[in-house]
Amino acid sequence: MNDVVALGTNGWQRFWNRGGWWKALIAVVAYYLLYQYVPLWTLGPFVGGLTDPAAKILVTTGVPIAFGCVVLIVFAWSIGWLRELFGRQPIRGRGWMWIAVAITLLFNVLHFATIDYATAGAGIVLAWIITGLFIGFAEEVLTRGLVVNLMRKAGHRELTVALVSAALFAAMHAGNMFSGQALLPTLVQLVYTFAFGICMYLALRVTGALIWPILLHATTDPSIFLQSAYPAAGPLTGFAASGNIVVIIAGLVLLIFIRGRVAVPEAPRDGALPRS
Repeated sequence: MNDVVALGTNGWQRFWNRGGWWKALIAVVAYYLLYQYVPLWTLGPFVGGLTDPAAKILVTTGVPIAFGCVVLIVFAWSIGWLRELFGRQPIRGRGWMWIAVAITLLFNVLHFATIDYATAGAGIVLAWIITGLFIGFAEEVLTRGLVVNLMRKAGHRELTVALVSAALFAAMHAGNMFSGQALLPTLVQLVYTFAFGICMYLALRVTGALIWPILLHATTDPSIFLQSAYPAAGPLTGFAASGNIVVIIAGLVLLIFIRGRVAVPEAPRDGALPRS
């Protein structure tokens, strides 16, 4: 690939291919507004008539995020990044990064193992699993895909890439206060989502492909929501519920050891021939 192709074939692509943290912020804010308000305008009149809990989960949570997934795919296609986002990562991970994957996976399994499935019902469980797939795809493509790529294209160190992607991921959850969540739980959630974002960045690095943090994230939200709402009786349930604290500690500690930088090819000067 030559530098002209790498920069993009039109002004829209060239704008995004130069990267930058403020462009990452624009992408996150635009996504948040679109997925929050466009489905609300179209689905709002139908929500009040829903009585089935599983249907409410799908319509009020799953469908808006599924719409966000479509928006992200169209956007990535428009700037020519689909293959780049879902291809092999341009920087290798380190063995210690598997700690983040192992901790997240362990507590996801424990959460699923300590759910009272009889009380929850098959419909609600299935609704959350489907919704979790949408959540994992949308939030990882946005933050560990687009945001990470934008930061790398601007030449930032991987520590800064991880910090910005995790911070923007956490910031999206601050909007929960607008839906009635109290300040203290929101602050705790912001700390957790920042640390979880670091863990997902490390999962991206060590697995080498975006699909793995997508799947890891897709099993996280349903397992936490279902275990919190329908906990099974037993001592393992309390231990599983401590997973958020472990993730916070792991994310904040492992952050210290992130190193590296992705080399950015220089753009050709005006009038210069592109290098092949």
